[in-house]
Amino acid sequence: MTLERTFAIVKPDAVKDGHIGEIIAAIEQSGLKIVGLKLTQLTRAICQGFYHEHVGKGFYPELEAFMTEGPVAIMVLEGENAILRWRDLMGATNPANAAEGTLRKRFGASIGRNATHGSDKPESAKFEVSYFFNAFEQM
Repeated sequence: MTLERTFAIVKPDAVKDGHIGEIIAAIEQSGLKIVGLKLTQLTRAICQGFYHEHVGKGFYPELEAFMTEGPVAIMVLEGENAILRWRDLMGATNPANAAEGTLRKRFGASIGRNATHGSDKPESAKFEVSYFFNAFEQM
């Protein structure tokens, strides 16, 4: 087992619907530790930098519009195999295919409005954490 950090977003749909607390509770109950936490509003420029690999793809305008429509809660999570554990807790990208009890099954409405985001690999986690959090904002 490897102690690692990963990045998490509670997306605008879940924030708007009042699910931040339930999602944080699920994270803590899973044994992952929250070592950074902010509530923020993404701008178009922030989205373009964060989702740089998707800019220009057909789905990107809808993604940007969604991610900038309201506040998001962003977090740095830490634990043994944190990336895989957070992804398992979130569930499949499409809530319709997500396992019962996962966050996306509980709070997601569609593949585009699926309540949460998490890094998919160590390189992504490193970029995503450092994109939103400096060293002083993480415990």
